[in-house]
Parts: sequence; C-alpha cells; structure tokens
Amino acid sequence: MSKPYLKPLAIAVSLALTLTACGKQESNEQAAAPAPASTAPAAAAAPAKKSPFDVSELDASINACTDFNGFVNSKWVAANPIPEDRTRWGAFDQLAENSLNTQHDIVDAAAKGAAQAQAGSIEQKIGQFYASGMNEDAIEKAGFDPIKPKLDAIAALKNGADVAAYITKSYAEGDGQVFQFGSGADFKHAEIQIGYANESGLGLPTKDYYSSDKYKDIRDAYVAHIAAALQLTGVSEADAKKQADDVLKFETQLAAASLSPVEGRDPKNQYHFVSVKEADKVTPHFNWEKFFAAQGVTIDKGFSLSQPKFFAEFDKQLAKAPIEQWQAYLRYHTISDASNYLSKNFQDNKFDFYGKTLAGQPMQKPRWKRVLGAVNGGMGEALGQLYVAKVFKPEAKERAQELVDNVRNALKARIEKLDWMSDVTKEKAVAKWNTFLPKIGYPEKWRDWSGLNVGDSFYANAEAASKFNYDYDIAKIGKPTDRKEWGMTPQTVNAYYNPTDNTINFPAAILQPPFFDADADDAINYGGIGAVIGHEASHGFDDEGSQFDGAGNNENWWTKDDRTKFDARTAKLVAQFNEYAPIQDKPDLHVNGQLTLGENIADLGGLNVAYDALQTALSKNPGSNETKTEGYTPDQRFFLNWARVWRGSVREKQAILYLNTDPHAPASLRAIGAPSNMEAFAAAFQCKPGDAMVREGEKQVKIW
Repeated sequence: MSKPYLKPLAIAVSLALTLTACGKQESNEQAAAPAPASTAPAAAAAPAKKSPFDVSELDASINACTDFNGFVNSKWVAANPIPEDRTRWGAFDQLAENSLNTQHDIVDAAAKGAAQAQAGSIEQKIGQFYASGMNEDAIEKAGFDPIKPKLDAIAALKNGADVAAYITKSYAEGDGQVFQFGSGADFKHAEIQIGYANESGLGLPTKDYYSSDKYKDIRDAYVAHIAAALQLTGVSEADAKKQADDVLKFETQLAAASLSPVEGRDPKNQYHFVSVKEADKVTPHFNWEKFFAAQGVTIDKGFSLSQPKFFAEFDKQLAKAPIEQWQAYLRYHTISDASNYLSKNFQDNKFDFYGKTLAGQPMQKPRWKRVLGAVNGGMGEALGQLYVAKVFKPEAKERAQELVDNVRNALKARIEKLDWMSDVTKEKAVAKWNTFLPKIGYPEKWRDWSGLNVGDSFYANAEAASKFNYDYDIAKIGKPTDRKEWGMTPQTVNAYYNPTDNTINFPAAILQPPFFDADADDAINYGGIGAVIGHEASHGFDDEGSQFDGAGNNENWWTKDDRTKFDARTAKLVAQFNEYAPIQDKPDLHVNGQLTLGENIADLGGLNVAYDALQTALSKNPGSNETKTEGYTPDQRFFLNWARVWRGSVREKQAILYLNTDPHAPASLRAIGAPSNMEAFAAAFQCKPGDAMVREGEKQVKIW
C-alpha cells in the first residue's frame, strides 16, 4: 500500500539512507583467535573470542595516508561481492541482514503459532499478516481482484470534480494519491502538531528524470513498464500504450512544479502555513474543508500547504487535464501501489523497472524478505516490541547511555571553545544543546494495536494497516507534540535526529558490532557508535538543523555575522564533496556537495566530538593512549573503525540513483571525507603535507 502521509521533509536526518528491516545490515565476520590449550573435552572448551577489529582485513599494500578507505576496506570488499538480490553490500547491509534473520525467526514462529496465540495479541496479528503474505496460492488465485473495485471507480470518473472527490475518499480509506498528507510539529509552534500537505505523485526519482535528455532511456522504460502494468489488468496493448504516454505527460507537468532534492532540504520549502480558506484560493477546484471533514480531522487556525507551486499545478490539472489522462494516471498508480500484494506477474513487472532498470538489481529478494518488509511497513513497531524482547539487553542500553552522555559533553565543550562564533550565538547553541533528548533502543511506551484487524488476505491486511496507521498519524493533529515517540523501529539499522522535537534517536539494531561492542576497547566504540552519536547530535547544528531552536521551532538564533562565517565554512565542505567522482568509469558524475551538505557536516562534527570524548576517556588511564592493541594505537583504532563502518560496494545504476537523490555521500567517501580534515588523523598515521588524506590551509574544513 502507498502511504498517503509523510512527515515534513526536514523531520528527520539519519545516519544512512533510511533502510528499515528489509534494507541494510552488517555483522562483522572476523577471524577468531586460536583457542587456548585445554585438557577438558573439546565439547566443553570455551568458544574462541573474536577480536573486535580483525587487523588481517587491512591491506598493507595501500598507504593509509593516500587511500584510507582502500587500506581499511579493499580486501573485505573484494572478498564480499554484492548478493544477487541486492544493489549494495557493506557494513550496514550485513548487520541489517542479521536483523532480518532475527525478525524472520520471530514472524515465522508467530505465523506457526497464530492459531494458538491470544486473540488480538500482536503475536497473533503479526503471525497472521506474515502468513497471509506467504500464502502464494491464495495470492495467485486472487490475481488483481482485490483492486478491481478501485479500478471500476476510476473508470466511472467523468470530470475534475469527480477526481477531487475520488482523491478525498481514497485518502479517508488510507490510500493517498498525487500528494501526501499527515501530521507534524508546527515549524513555528513545535509543541503542537498540525497537518502537512506535501508534494508527491511522481513515479520517477526526481523532476530531472522527466526533462533531461540523459534520462530518455529511463523514461522510455518507464512508459513500457506502465503499459505492461495496465495490460495485466486487461487493457489492450494499443490502449495501454496511449494511457502510458498520458501518464508520463501528466507527471511531467507535476514534475515541473516540484522541488529538486536540494530545494527540498530547505526548511523554507517545507512549511507554508495557511488557513483553509487561503488553501482553497490556491486550489479552487479542490475543497480542503471537504477533504478534512472526510478524514475526520478538525483544522483550527490552519495547516501547512507546504509547496504552493505544486498544489497550484495540481489544481490546474483538475481543471484542464482530460479525464482520460486523470484516469490513466490514477489507474496506473493504483496498480503500482498494490503490485507487491498482488499476483507474481504484478510483482515481477514492478521489480523489472524499479529493481533492474533503475537500480541494477539482478534478482528479487526472496519471498520471505519481501513479505517481512510488508509486515514492517504495516506493523513495524509491534514487530520491534518482539524484537527487543528477544535480542536487546538492558546493559546495552545502559552502556549506550553512558556513551551518549560522554559524546554530548564533548560537543558542548567544542561549542564553548569555538574561535569563530560570538558569545551571543554560543549561548543560544548551548541552550539548544541543553534541550537535546536522547532516545535509546526502543520507545518507553509501545503503541496499542487493538484497533487493527488482520485476516487471511494479504492485500486486505496491507490496506487495513495503511488505514490504521494513517488514522493514528492524523489523530495527532491539534494535539501536543510527543517528544518520546519514535520515527524508526527498533529493528532498523540506522539512527536519526529530528529538528522539530530536538531528539537524537538510536534504535536497538544499531547498538551492535561494528558500531557498539561491549567487549571492545574504547577506541573501537568511540570510532563506531560514538561517531554515530556525534553525527546525530551534530545534525542539530548542520545547515538545516541550525535553523531550528532548542524547542524545535524554525527560528533564527544566530547573529548575522556568525551565520555568514558558518556559511563560509560549510561552502568549503560543499566544494570538497563536489570534487569527488565516485563511479570509476563515469568521471563526469560528481557528488552533489549541496545535497549532501547536512550529512557531511554531521560526519565531520560527529567524528571530531567522538574523538574528543575518546581522549577524555583515555585521560582517566594515563599512558593508555600510547598502548597498542594488535599493533595499533587507540587513535588509529578509532579511525580504523570509523572507516570500517562505511565499507561496502554498490551497483553502478544504484550508485547513479544515489548521486541524484540521496542526501548522503557515497559510503567510500564518508570513510575519508571527515578524517582528511582532521589533524588528529594525520598525526595518528604520520601523514605528511601533500598526502591525499591531508587537507591543508584553505582546503581544510573546520566547523563544529
């Protein structure tokens, strides 16, 4: 099912490309140390203890000062090709795979025990949801019957007024079209949740895919994909081709009025508060009062019609686009949104375009992973509750809390010592720091799932979950913002910062090696989870986060001179990443330094504060900073683990897609980007001026 709602575009900035339970993972497979001699029977011998960092993976033929990523990761990457059912493979992916396997055990057991489980329990609902998705015979038999009522309703539309009424009704049923609507903290009064209407409705990744000559082949493939989807529902070949052309033309109009990825990162483009009457002036052919009434939402003073230009174009199409074009557009997106829950031919057609053509993925994920992804999409937090009970130990949360406190303190010390910021702005920055709310592992209070009914139909279950989650989300409108609520599930290998509630969030699944290891030395943990903590905290002071105060309001707390100095420093980071061309045989394709700026600021700030926190920890044991472990000093091990976190490789098509859409720089560049600006790195590895890993003078970037 499509999600009709979306949080404001700036709502969360994450450590990595957001990958829920069916995304990224990593579990370090390291060589075990030899077992000690023993006279006891072999079966009783203690298991060999793995080193927290396997130094045999390092490539001594590569100079760390020339190519630090290659020195740390090239041997591992060569030995670990990308699986056929993935577009990338690395540290995150491997850990996420472990998380998936754990979840698989949970849902499989729940499915087998659903009949005996307590009626209405999350175990029973998750088990039945998963079992319905694994019942391929029933899904194949149903074909596209589940969406026939929607297709019939679309066929009956006669004019733009009918289309507006159809969109309104679809939203109320949990299926949004054209735009996205949901709740979020008011940018000006963050203590209250308001409604947000955001642009959406495109089937291609960004607006450029609709206009640039370099994406003509992708547009042609998209049209063929649309036509194939329509033919699967009985549309003739000739008519399907015409309708597919209509869909592309229609989306091209929407794309022209849409934001680019860089524009989308600007808070000014994420919030536009209007009254209902003012919104109706922007869209005279779409009545917002009727829309809100149908959703059961009471709008007080107003809501955010976040991108007025897009909504004006949407309204223009309601008035002028031929009804046949609207029908083709709604028909295709209804099919596309439902494809993963329909018979195999629909699933395959969607994968052929979005998996193979766009991302270069050779093979679909196995059925159980795709169904598990649907369960995560529909009941992710409920599954997280079972996941935490199975794998997350209280002591891990306690240790993580200690690291969070230490890294946060290091950030405060850095702010207070800045030589480029005035005392006036520093005071405001520290005030924001004081209101950070760290959340670790999982929510203090779990969601109530008693209102969700689950049955035997996979499609119906996905529909019910979409409606249930939509209603849960929009019910927050007009209510106080709950800072303790989570925007990621515990089983997600990621972390995030939310500027509108000023929280830093670390799900349980990331609190594992190589990020966090209870048996590892401080250097490994500070170079892993410590840098993650610093990264998320630094997001509060990146180019976007710095535009929000400690209460989560989009307010300026900077002096004009300090903001000018900040912008000059961040411009140097933009220039650094603009120079990178990460795809070997495509030297003309560069990283977009402006798109990735927030994440690059967070990497640089996070690694610096984590390093400071490590030095504080080492100072409690004089001489420990010179003690070598497996031949490396604590400073070296700190940077080695940072680079290890970003190990991995990616298929070329996916790499291109990331360059166009992802606010994160390629992982291989994140391994080197921040360290190359740090004098501590150069000192740790005895790098010299002129080495590739040493940025000097005006090229060196120092921000937080």
